[in-house]
Amino acid sequence: MVEDIRVPVAIIGSGNIGTDLMIKVMRKSKHLAMGAMAGIDAASDGLARAQRMGVATTSEGVDGLVRLPNFKDIKIAFDATSAGAHAHHDAVLQAHGVQVIDLTPAAIGPYVIPVVNLKEHLDSPNINMVTCGGQATIPMVYAVARVAEVSYAEIVASIASKSAGPGTRANIDEFTETTSRAIVKLGGAAQGKAIIVLNPAEPPLIMRDTVYCLTQATADEAAIRHSVDAMVAQVAAYVPGYRLKQNVQFERIAADRPIKVPGIGNCSGLKVSIFLEVEGAGHYLPNYAGNLDIMTSAALAAAEYLAVGKFALAA
Repeated sequence: MVEDIRVPVAIIGSGNIGTDLMIKVMRKSKHLAMGAMAGIDAASDGLARAQRMGVATTSEGVDGLVRLPNFKDIKIAFDATSAGAHAHHDAVLQAHGVQVIDLTPAAIGPYVIPVVNLKEHLDSPNINMVTCGGQATIPMVYAVARVAEVSYAEIVASIASKSAGPGTRANIDEFTETTSRAIVKLGGAAQGKAIIVLNPAEPPLIMRDTVYCLTQATADEAAIRHSVDAMVAQVAAYVPGYRLKQNVQFERIAADRPIKVPGIGNCSGLKVSIFLEVEGAGHYLPNYAGNLDIMTSAALAAAEYLAVGKFALAA
């Protein structure tokens, strides 16, 4: 009988994101094993669930985590707290040689989108998963940019207000800044802008994302459509609820009737509009929380890859 060897992981943060990620690790992972969950609220639902599921817990944060008897076995730690807290968490974990996967917008390590550049950062001790909006939309900007020059890209992420916990709300400014930078750095746009909307509608609406790209007038519409469709399939391989809401839309902006883009000026060319929907898997919050699902699914995909590529588990 072949022994089932898995890489032990820890999750810091017992809120919505950390709890959903824990459930995914325990239900879906091929190469990971839950070692511990750390939080700062002893009464949190996440810590209570972890205890019921037989996971070691601490309500004393990262400092309590390192004191757990099984911390010596932890190889990967996910930080699902806040950008402000991440610097301390990273310093502690790096001192113990633990691989860090950052689900906050702190961006101490390189931005990583699994389908775009994960393989380039196998040796990075800390990788940043950008934001939920970034994970959903930057693959689309990248899909357009690999077949046409993108002078400007703008994304609008609309999520159900009920799916945004205290950590997400505290990081709204960092969300827009981090996502905007990643649109350029990873997506390949010359300039980028990100907008997030917390939709209070009842019943809560599934995550919707809109991506606008401005390319040159000579861009090939068929090539862009094919590239986008292929990328949607790649993301859906690890986020099953990820899909196009309608076909890619194109609009020709004539040079004599330009649009004004802030920070750029008058622009013409081909405007590409991509409309996405992300339905959650319902592992913790209901299915409307696609923003939760795409973030934790991307982090899980990254950790699975690291388990094989960095910690030499059999694929």
